[in-house]
Amino acid sequence: MAEPDKASASTGGVPYAPRKIIGPVLMGVVPGQPLAVAHRAAELAHSLGVKLVCAYVDVTTYLAEEPDGRLEARPIDPDGIDDDIEEITASIAGHLRDALGGTGIAWSFVTLAGDPARALGRLAESTDASVIVVGTRERGLGARFEELLVGSVAVHLTHRQHRPVLVVPLAPHPRHQPKAGH
Repeated sequence: MAEPDKASASTGGVPYAPRKIIGPVLMGVVPGQPLAVAHRAAELAHSLGVKLVCAYVDVTTYLAEEPDGRLEARPIDPDGIDDDIEEITASIAGHLRDALGGTGIAWSFVTLAGDPARALGRLAESTDASVIVVGTRERGLGARFEELLVGSVAVHLTHRQHRPVLVVPLAPHPRHQPKAGH
């Protein structure tokens, strides 16, 4: 067993010294998501003593760079503008207020545009998030088909950036219960 004060080859001869985590916990939110994800992210933020940043990604928009260099969200289909986006974000914010209000945890809510994994990755980078928390998809044929088409946000996140990703299971497979006498 290696002694803790000895330098290791993996750190280039410098002993490992843990640093205090100060970056926020970033949580990806989707409409109708069970509160288990928010609760787990809040527990993690509370345990670490950091802020919780909740982010919803509007996949009906994309980011376009303006001539002055700023990024602006634009609808993918200008004729099919989703007027419900304000209602959706207000609903999500309300559910988060119900779930997190009164907990003493500092939290915020933002709406992003574009591909969920890329948008969450950009926000994680700009906020120096310590971890990204996402939920799994609901079970069922529709969810499996969607995952085949667009892929898993969690998988994309783990492959596109260096932060840890915590995936909260939403609908685990039921455990096999043995029959009596078997």
